[in-house]
Amino acid sequence: MTGRTPRLGRLRRPVPEARASRPVETRGARPRRRGAQPKVVALGGGMGLSASLAALRRITGDLTAVVTVADDGGSSGRLRDELGVLPPGDLRKALAALCGDDDWGQTWARVIQHRFQSQGEINGHAVGNLLIVALWEQLGDHVQALDLVGNLLGAHGRVLPMSAVPLELQALVRGHDPERPEDVDTVRGQATVALTPGEVQSVHLVPHDPPAVPEAVAAVLDADWVVLGPGSWFSSVIPHLLVPELLDALMETKARRVLSLNLAPQPGETEGFSPQRHLEVLGRHAPKLALDVVLADEAAVPDRDSLTDAATRFGAAVELATVARTDGTPRHDPELLAAAYDRIFRMHGRIGPWR
Repeated sequence: MTGRTPRLGRLRRPVPEARASRPVETRGARPRRRGAQPKVVALGGGMGLSASLAALRRITGDLTAVVTVADDGGSSGRLRDELGVLPPGDLRKALAALCGDDDWGQTWARVIQHRFQSQGEINGHAVGNLLIVALWEQLGDHVQALDLVGNLLGAHGRVLPMSAVPLELQALVRGHDPERPEDVDTVRGQATVALTPGEVQSVHLVPHDPPAVPEAVAAVLDADWVVLGPGSWFSSVIPHLLVPELLDALMETKARRVLSLNLAPQPGETEGFSPQRHLEVLGRHAPKLALDVVLADEAAVPDRDSLTDAATRFGAAVELATVARTDGTPRHDPELLAAAYDRIFRMHGRIGPWR
């Protein structure tokens, strides 16, 4: 090698802010310091959850991500097949999204997202995936290992898997085979379901009743707000409702529940879906689930009355806001999404303001 690898600048590790000591105010039966930040739990996976976390970390320091563990593609799928571990990719993305905007946070976000490029076995693996799996093997504890990575990164929140066992996502798809458009076939694997041709009728997990991570259940029960979505609807959002203990916690919690809708249908699994159609399929998978707020981008809702009717079936109000980036891509703007969440927390919460 003739060149020299540039050295990273000196990084100053972030120091956690001291917690304010203020008078206590009650929320239901739960004591809360006046002015304290809301406890928020965000459920999802992939880039949708990352977008939500990037926004939420701007308005609260008490943030927990509960991440789906059914991924079977790419680096995660290879590690899962070879080592029998949980797929680490969505967990890694969540940790990266929780990194701060200072030099420390942004450097570590780039490092754990870095993918090796080679002609050998390491090609395509992400540094963060290897780090997470190495700590799982060293510590033998999924939660402890993820907490350790979060501490290293200075993450503004905690990342938990929704289950401690690798899950397989299966979907019933009508018209998966174009030559048999009326037949319903079973499609296996999250990566395949996400891009399947045809119309997804329903999804389920294998095993059918996977155990939830206890810390994830506890976080939901102790939350002030639970945010579900945005993200791949059948492969990242709905799977949380298929873990019995997690669904029970979502129905029992005293937290307010926000459903954050996608900016556009996803090619494959939700092709042609309207915003209200997303709610309808969610309701089919969890008919007893109640919601408090449905958040949607104003420009992505052509029929407000139909969306309002669909949200009413969940007991939810609809909040429309501009949350998309201005570059024309169907991606959320972290600052705009943060402003929307902050407004919802203030308008629909029992305590506040928190800042």
